[in-house]
Amino acid sequence: MVSMKYICLSMIVLLEVAVACTSDYVPKPKGYNRIDLPEHRYVSLPDTLPYNFEYSSHATPYPDTSVNAEPYWLNVYYPEYDANIQLTYKPVNQSEAMLETLLEDSYQLTANHQIRAASIDENVLGTPSGKKALIAELTGEVPSQFQFYITDSTNHFLRGALYFKTATQNDSLAPIIEFIKIDMIHLLNTLEWEGEATTAIDLR
Repeated sequence: MVSMKYICLSMIVLLEVAVACTSDYVPKPKGYNRIDLPEHRYVSLPDTLPYNFEYSSHATPYPDTSVNAEPYWLNVYYPEYDANIQLTYKPVNQSEAMLETLLEDSYQLTANHQIRAASIDENVLGTPSGKKALIAELTGEVPSQFQFYITDSTNHFLRGALYFKTATQNDSLAPIIEFIKIDMIHLLNTLEWEGEATTAIDLR
């Protein structure tokens, strides 16, 4: 378990970066072999979850039915690329202890990739509605190349991670990874919590 010192430092760093960041964050551009990809088009989730966002029209959302799945966990699946955005939702219930546990778990899930990752770059995304999301971009032969978490610090916590079921090396998947990263940024930029006020609460 990570100490309170880590949690405090993480929040301080997050807030400091948030002050300097803008809402136009995009994944770092890189040079890859040309692959013809469709235009980005988006549709909204059905109004049956404690969160809502716009997802790619080239993907299909469906509930997570794995053994350990909890209510409101969701997969956004790209059948053409055999790729999946796994979304895990947790209610915070206005509990500081719960929030600390969720932050620690999210940190640990990303840190588990350190052995195989060439690099892990973390950035803060400021959304148009005033929310803040922590984003991790991972390079190297890692099973998950892009992850994030976003919370209002009192009621909602959502974590997302991109996975490919194929065994193809990430260098070959690079254009598709970049394509889906843009969709994930759009997901965050359009995210709304159920019953949220007009002014969203930043990560604190």
